[in-house]
Amino acid sequence: MLQDAARLFSENYGIWGKPPTDGRSFGKAGTRVKVSASRLRAQLLPEGSQSCYAKVTVDGVLAGHAFACRWRCDGRQVLWVTQLVVHRHHRERRLATTLLLALLDDDDDIFGIMSSHPAACKTLAKAYGNFLFSNVPFAFAERHAASVLAASPVGYVKDAKLRGNLFHPRDTTGLVCGVDTDFYVDHAEPLEALARVNESGGWPFGDLPDGHEFLLLFDVLVIDQPSRS
Repeated sequence: MLQDAARLFSENYGIWGKPPTDGRSFGKAGTRVKVSASRLRAQLLPEGSQSCYAKVTVDGVLAGHAFACRWRCDGRQVLWVTQLVVHRHHRERRLATTLLLALLDDDDDIFGIMSSHPAACKTLAKAYGNFLFSNVPFAFAERHAASVLAASPVGYVKDAKLRGNLFHPRDTTGLVCGVDTDFYVDHAEPLEALARVNESGGWPFGDLPDGHEFLLLFDVLVIDQPSRS
């Protein structure tokens, strides 16, 4: 399973961007971001964690997968999507939504994802949220993001630094709600997707600085749909 998952990620996730001159370089700019099965296990399935996995196949071939991890925070259960990948030839077919719905448990209270790709955030909101995406309820993230991230058994989630003017009013990057993960993936494809999202109804998360990812975090108690009457 991990070998297939690592191959899907390595062939479809993204391209390395150029890190700052004083930053760490994890890969050569312009080459594909790749991961081994052992590194995938270490990053997404930490020892002792409550992790889960879903996959979808098309004509017998792996077309997408989702990894997630659960933990407790302030007495509530968090479901955090740690990786969501769909093969580039099978996108925009609701496969990602199907994968996320397969992970859902009745006891899940809080949902989160960190991603540079707008589609991943929109898919999480569509699968688990009950609000209009153009009106994301940022108040929950503002109050609870620090404690949710600190409680995570997943290293890259726990170590992420909250960024954006939601958390730092003097932030001038244009980011509203995100994290600094020091992960310099090329933003060409995400920015193209962002332009399409803006054309179809607005993007509430703002701009994406290099080395950062958008943060979507909400709970099931939110009822933010406007009246249709």
